[in-house]
Amino acid sequence: MSKLTTLFSDWKLWKKWNLQAKHPFLNLQDYTGKILNPTVDREAEQAINSIHASVPPPVFWLLGKTQSGKSAIIQTLTHATAAEVGNGFKPCTKTAMFFDYPDAETAFLRFLDTRGLSETGYDAGADMAWSEQQAHLLLVVVKAMDQQLEALLAAVKQIRKAHPNWPLIVAQTTLHEGYPTRTMEHVTPYPFPAGQVGPEVPYDLRCSLLKQRERFAGLNARFVPIDFTLTEDAYEPADYGSDELWTAIEVALPLGLREMLDVSRINDVYSKAAHAHIVSYAILAGCAAAIPLPVASLSSVVILQGKMFHSIASVYGLPLTRQSVGEIVSAIGLGVLSGMGGRELLKLVPYYGQTLAAGMAGLYTAAVSYGLGKTLGFYFAETRQGKALSAEALNAMFKQEFMRGGELLRDAIKRKQTPAP
Repeated sequence: MSKLTTLFSDWKLWKKWNLQAKHPFLNLQDYTGKILNPTVDREAEQAINSIHASVPPPVFWLLGKTQSGKSAIIQTLTHATAAEVGNGFKPCTKTAMFFDYPDAETAFLRFLDTRGLSETGYDAGADMAWSEQQAHLLLVVVKAMDQQLEALLAAVKQIRKAHPNWPLIVAQTTLHEGYPTRTMEHVTPYPFPAGQVGPEVPYDLRCSLLKQRERFAGLNARFVPIDFTLTEDAYEPADYGSDELWTAIEVALPLGLREMLDVSRINDVYSKAAHAHIVSYAILAGCAAAIPLPVASLSSVVILQGKMFHSIASVYGLPLTRQSVGEIVSAIGLGVLSGMGGRELLKLVPYYGQTLAAGMAGLYTAAVSYGLGKTLGFYFAETRQGKALSAEALNAMFKQEFMRGGELLRDAIKRKQTPAP
């Protein structure tokens, strides 16, 4: 079957699937009302709960001593503040805490921080029981100059025995503590290519790093030396080794998380704060659209989009009104939002023709929801400055962000069809 035939066949399946669903809104007024008041009925609530249960967020299990740099890793990966990370942890076992990003309701990434390693006789079994049913990355965090690793190694070996196939990364942190002087700067270019320790690394630091690696021998670990510091520490760059850590993470769990979390291209502080919520709700809406119960799934999509709109309004500190929602929806077109007018937009989503109807519905809806959220942010940002926006400008912004959303969320929605191990 040619690619063109596949695309046409998939489009017919998607159109038939969508026509069979009695869409929960028939006009602009109905849709706007549901966005302004996203009431959750029983069917929709069950569908949303099903999404959370069937697609749990991947877990980064951070295993390390207190003050080894675990919080700094979370802050660097998510761009969250120290206060957000510190206040966001919730207990899950007697010896562990978890942090959902961006929040408990819409988390697309979870960090598990084990805090019992300093206790005599720590048993990792309880923590494993809590987290082992989810997609995993075991991220062991150890200070580069620390050689007191007995409790840590015992826990890692216990976990590795139970789960020999879990990807394991060892982050060797606070490299500057091994520098011969306080004024020494980070070695550039990064002297740890492919995990190796280059000869330009200071002698004491080099010896300690290699000794640690010897002690982790046989555990199939990937080592990444990093140094994530505060501005006042005066080390540049402050996220030394972050690219290499992300490379290791993406190899272990190829879910596109780095792109989802990357806000470096966003200049506006409000847009940065809203970004994670937009990504989260877009993923949830996409998963809702892939549920093989059209009425419940489409109702859930609108509810999730409504929740997203309210979250964005809260970030910007502006009221969500019938006028603001109406202007955006009118500019984009109700047909595009419902999927009935989106045939041309679908061509912008990479590889959409290689999926089945439900999968196509999921990716399409995720991209639409992402585009909606970004367009609302654009609308708020411009209106805060007293600028009037044309329908053409809003439509152009939506199309641009729709395409971006399709690229950004493709792997996350694909995970709905094939859950990560």
